[in-house]
Order: sequence, then structure tokens, then C-alpha cells
Amino acid sequence: MLYGGKLVVVSYETSRTPSALYQLLLREQVTVLNQTPSAFEQLQQVDATFEPMINSALALRFVIFGGEALDLSRLRPWLQRHGDEQPQLINMYGITETTVHVTYRRIRWEDVEQGRASVIGRAIPDLQLYVLNSALQPVPIGVAGQLYVGGAGLASGYLNRADLTAQRFIQSPFTSEKQRLYQTGDMVRYRADGELEYLGRMDQQVKIRGFRIELGEIENQLLKLPGIQACTVQVAADAQGGKRLIGYLVQEEDSAWETGVLRRQLQAVLPDYMLPALFITLPELPLTANGKLDRRALPAPDKAASQGTREFVAPRDPVEEIVVDLWKEVLGLEAVSIYDNFFEIGGHSLLATQLLSHLRELLQLDIPLRDLFEKPVLADFAQHLQTFAVDDEAVDAEAAAMLAEIEQLSEQEVEQYFLEHNA
Repeated sequence: MLYGGKLVVVSYETSRTPSALYQLLLREQVTVLNQTPSAFEQLQQVDATFEPMINSALALRFVIFGGEALDLSRLRPWLQRHGDEQPQLINMYGITETTVHVTYRRIRWEDVEQGRASVIGRAIPDLQLYVLNSALQPVPIGVAGQLYVGGAGLASGYLNRADLTAQRFIQSPFTSEKQRLYQTGDMVRYRADGELEYLGRMDQQVKIRGFRIELGEIENQLLKLPGIQACTVQVAADAQGGKRLIGYLVQEEDSAWETGVLRRQLQAVLPDYMLPALFITLPELPLTANGKLDRRALPAPDKAASQGTREFVAPRDPVEEIVVDLWKEVLGLEAVSIYDNFFEIGGHSLLATQLLSHLRELLQLDIPLRDLFEKPVLADFAQHLQTFAVDDEAVDAEAAAMLAEIEQLSEQEVEQYFLEHNA
């Protein structure tokens, strides 16, 4: 504030459209950018595509990461283009209860080269950090423990939630004064150099795309729906290495459900970021010998399309063939029907931006993100692409010519075309 910086408020649609956000960064000459690692990965892809084509340069001095664990290896393409001096990349661990940052760590090129894990650094000046075991005793360097936070930056508690405040905010065992510590539920360990390394959550609470999610809350809502006898919700990696929610369901006898209906029912009680990307039906949930859920025995969703979708229908023309190939690549599925809904077979807003980025590279079509939300069924979206290329005056004539060329290809030639343009 001492420097009189301008705050740029980004619209929802721009924040979900990496190419538009990149252009905003250029136009406004933004110097400090705060993003989740997942969102920044999308911006990296646009940066690699747009950078050689523009005259102006980014003015970024700092990129601050927060909201979820940072995989340092995913920063390699950015650092290869920009180095680690301008802009500086900062990893900050934070929680709402400290509003909002707790630690600070500048990322250097050698961090990526040495394959370091998610290093979150040291405490910011107004906080104290403790890594403790279940007996509230400090653990040795290199040993995992729960992170506790204290200091002037800590909140007083939860509004009108005295029970939860008493549970999460405890009296510090290290002082006779009335100093409180917040138990974060996050597992960390101290490295030999005194910095903290983030290891993950202790409980069922996870973070996906910056949102803190209680898996049990989703399971409770699923069990309230008719026809669901048992369920579990787990986190799995998607085709791009990000996180997604998978719902495993056991149906009641003689019951049936359809993915779209199930999602609409959940949307009435849960925010979009808590909706499972895929639903998989099981005859029963696998259990361990002592009767607990055997998570390792749950089928991997990587090559399984969502259960309860429409009957499979193959692409009918070359454009649908191109779109099917793109959806399979982005969603990590072996088969996609032309009547599948992108958001019902594992798609979400970040994967949608990746899909549109591939379309821009392949066909030179800059499709707005809202078009996919409005036409999420593959057949409708493919038809829209043809209309977009032919009728939209803003589309380059080269793109229309390319689509016309694809229309004349055989199925085998379309596959070869797709491979060549995605090499």
C-alpha cells in the first residue's frame, strides 16, 4: 500500500480462461500475481504459445502460489523460459485461520533441478510454528508431525462455533501465558536447513484447485439420495496430474441412476467444487480383514468412463472424430461417446481450459469457455465448432479452411492429422 499499487479485479470468466487472463496481465501490466498452482499451470501453457507472438512483455515481479500443494517439477517449463529472477516465484502455505498466509519460500531453479518436494519455507514474522506429535511434543528434524500455528496473526476463533473453536484452538503447552495454538491437520517435517516440507493432510479433508473439501460431507449427501446403499468418495489424479473427486457407489436392489440426474441432485446441496468428477458403480465396497474400507482395492478411474452415462455412439464425421480424440486425451479415457457430457465424465473448469487450449493449437480457434458450459455434450460442441468456424466473422479464415480440409479426410487420415498436429 505504501507504493500505491492498483488492484486489478478479475472477472470469473476471465479467471477461468487462461488466454484472456494472460492478455489482461499484459494489458494492465500486472506486477504481482496470486494463483493456485493448478491455475498457474494453465497460464504456463498460454505463455508458451503466446510469448513469441506478442510485442509487449509481462511486467510480473512476483508470482505467489497458495491454496494447494505446489509440485515444483511442474514449474520447469516456466523457469526455462523466464528464469527465477524476473518474476520471482514464491510458495506460501496458508490457512483461513491466519488470514491467510503462514509461511514463505522463494523458489529457485535449483529446487526444481534437485527434485525437491513441496517446500513451504519458514514462518512469516507475526507467527510461530510448531511440529508436534500426538502428545504435543516437538518431533526431531526429518520426522513427520502435525503443524501447529500461534502468534499475533492467529484468529480468535470461529464465529458462533464455540465447540469447534475449543477443538481446533488449544492452549499452548510452551508458555504459561494464555497463548493459543491452532492445530492445522496438516502433516509437515523440518528439513536440516530449518525449512518446512509439506506432506499432506491427516484427515479426510483435502484441497482441490484451492478449495478445502471434507470428503465425509460429500458422502453424507450421497447417502441421502434415493437408490444409494453405500458410497465412498476418494481423490485420484486426472490425466494431467491434477486432483479430482471420484464417487464409488453401491446401488440398492432394483434401483438405477443416471449421472446427470445424480449431479443435479448434488448441485442442490453442494458447491460445484465438491461434485465428484466421476461416479463408478460397485457391487459392494471392498473391505480389509478388520472390516475397514480397503481404498487400495477400489478400481482405478484412469481408464474407466463414468458409470450411468448414455449408450456408446461412435463419431459420425471427421470433426466429431477430432473432438473425441481431444476429450479422450484431456480426460484420460479410452472411449468417449458423442452423447457424453464433458462435465459428467470427469471434466471440470481447469480441464475445460486445457481442452480449449488444444483446440486453439490444433485448429486456430479461440473458443470462449462459456461455449463448452453451454454445449457440454460432445455432438453439440462439435457441431458448434463447425458453425463457429464458418459463421463467426472474428475467426481467422485459415481455421475455416482447416476444418474444411478435415471434412474431406477418412477416419484413418483424421487420426494421422490429429497425431501430427499434437506432436
